[in-house]
Amino acid sequence: MNITELLKQDIMLLDVEANSKEEIIQAMADKLDKAGRLDDKDQFIKAIWEREDQSSTGIGEGVAIPHAKTSAVKTPSIAFARSQSGLDYDSLDGQPTHLFFMIAASEGANDDHLQSLSRLSTLLMDEDFRSQLMNANSTEEVAKIVDQKETEKLGKEESEQAASKSGQEGPEILAVTGCPTGIAHTYMAADSLKDKAKELGVSIKVETNGSDGVKNRLTDEEIANAKAIIVAADTKVEMDRFDGKPVLRRGVTDGIRKPDELIDTALKGEAPVYEGDGNGASTGSGGGRTGFYKHLMNGVSNMLPFVVGGGVLIAIAFFFGIESFDPESDQYNVFSEALMNIGGDHAFGLMVAVLAGFIGMSIADRPGFAPSMIGGFMATTGGAGFLGGLIAGFLGGYVVVLVKKLLAGLPKAFDGIKTILFYPVISIFVTGMLMYFVIIEPIAALMTGLEAWLGNMSGVNALLLGLILGGMMAVDMGGPINKTAFTFGIAMIEAGNFGPHAAVMAGGMVPPLALALATTFFRHKFTKEEQDAGKTNYALGSFFITEGAIPFAAADPGRVIPSIIVGSAIAGALSLVFGIGLPAPHGGLFVIPTVEGSAIMYIIAILIGSIVSALMIGLWKKPLDKK
Repeated sequence: MNITELLKQDIMLLDVEANSKEEIIQAMADKLDKAGRLDDKDQFIKAIWEREDQSSTGIGEGVAIPHAKTSAVKTPSIAFARSQSGLDYDSLDGQPTHLFFMIAASEGANDDHLQSLSRLSTLLMDEDFRSQLMNANSTEEVAKIVDQKETEKLGKEESEQAASKSGQEGPEILAVTGCPTGIAHTYMAADSLKDKAKELGVSIKVETNGSDGVKNRLTDEEIANAKAIIVAADTKVEMDRFDGKPVLRRGVTDGIRKPDELIDTALKGEAPVYEGDGNGASTGSGGGRTGFYKHLMNGVSNMLPFVVGGGVLIAIAFFFGIESFDPESDQYNVFSEALMNIGGDHAFGLMVAVLAGFIGMSIADRPGFAPSMIGGFMATTGGAGFLGGLIAGFLGGYVVVLVKKLLAGLPKAFDGIKTILFYPVISIFVTGMLMYFVIIEPIAALMTGLEAWLGNMSGVNALLLGLILGGMMAVDMGGPINKTAFTFGIAMIEAGNFGPHAAVMAGGMVPPLALALATTFFRHKFTKEEQDAGKTNYALGSFFITEGAIPFAAADPGRVIPSIIVGSAIAGALSLVFGIGLPAPHGGLFVIPTVEGSAIMYIIAILIGSIVSALMIGLWKKPLDKK
């Protein structure tokens, strides 16, 4: 099927009147709907925005390809719109977008449709093609330009396929691309990598994981002979086949925007060697974040609902009185006791075990979950706390990896019972015995000593601890350094020391609040979109969602990141100097009434840090380029 069978003239807008991303998406969806291509316009627009929330489809070079595959589409189609003046579409290169192709794929789209849709995305990588579309004077001319370019593309592919069968040696490097919808970015990344490899004189083969399945699949022989493999994907990719090979894992947009960097890294031998963990599949968008970080973040992300949900319920319980959950107290309230039972005894009681279980699962897939979770629960009941749970998670996971290797030589007749009998029994026994006899007692003693040491901190020592914890929260705003400080604060709450986490939350609230203040009082240094985003940061910062500052830090890291680190460090330090303790691990302003010490002084500490950062950003940041 040709692209022009989907790209009809009745769904083209040569001079669209739109000034924002929202307006262009609405206008193109309206055009599709009026042409009878949609069953449910609102549902289609929702699907388009769900894709945009994953990553912008503004690919740069003045092009955007909003797309969705949904049952709201009646007839697979491609709408075209052009804006001569351009508009801000959150493009990857930050430049205005002029050409828009909205891909509407139905749930039942066949292979011919999907191949045509993907072919369009690769055509748009050609600068000459984009220039012709910008200069077209009619919808007929647009259709003619697309048809000619597609014919040229198909002829080129046939010649390349013929060359690949002419007895040449296997490719130097291999690549796999994939995006969540598998329509546009998958094939754009593939073409970008192939074009750059051809320019550099490097032989490459690219496997695409698209909506129509895996195409151009890499063979075992090619994998064995390749120097390295590039995985540019934001979706599941079969990874175990690459065990022992150098594998560079990045997001699909890096495949589109940075093919030279990926190929250069692969050829220089700088890609880490992939060690299969039995999962069979993995996401490729980690940007190289593997090993300890990947496993720890898997545990932390699955633990967070227990932390947030349980922590807020505990905070509500404190509203009835700091001892209202205790039946022996004069403040006793049965509702408060129920909240503390749910949030503290059970949500927090499972927290460490869940952390450990999902660390183990990240390492060894499902067989790693049971031994790690049991080890984590042993750490909780044995007084080894958070640190013991971390150890249990990694211990249980790697015990399973070892057991798998030891049993790999068993006859195939035992395959059916290895997973349901041998793996759990052996791994739970080994993990449990090591936790019981070797790990729990010394870790429990260490936690007790750490609690006593922190409890005795005052003056300069408390100031230093607050500076460190508060500053860590702003370094990567939700990344490993931020999470390290956050998990340390939770561990201290569990140990009965509420001061460190007060510093952590103060430091985490500062970055978004600082950007909100900066965009309000230094408006001339921020775009209209940044000003609007700044308004939402008042709410994000108030509820301890540090990630609200990430877009600003990404846009101007040299000025924004140092500024927010300084403010967060000041807030953390003042929190401890003021003697603030926070028994609830999350909630922002919502849980401030529960703090030990003066809630007013805690708010003052956060405001001082936010104002310092806002002033640094506002004074340091260059005025907005009017052009």
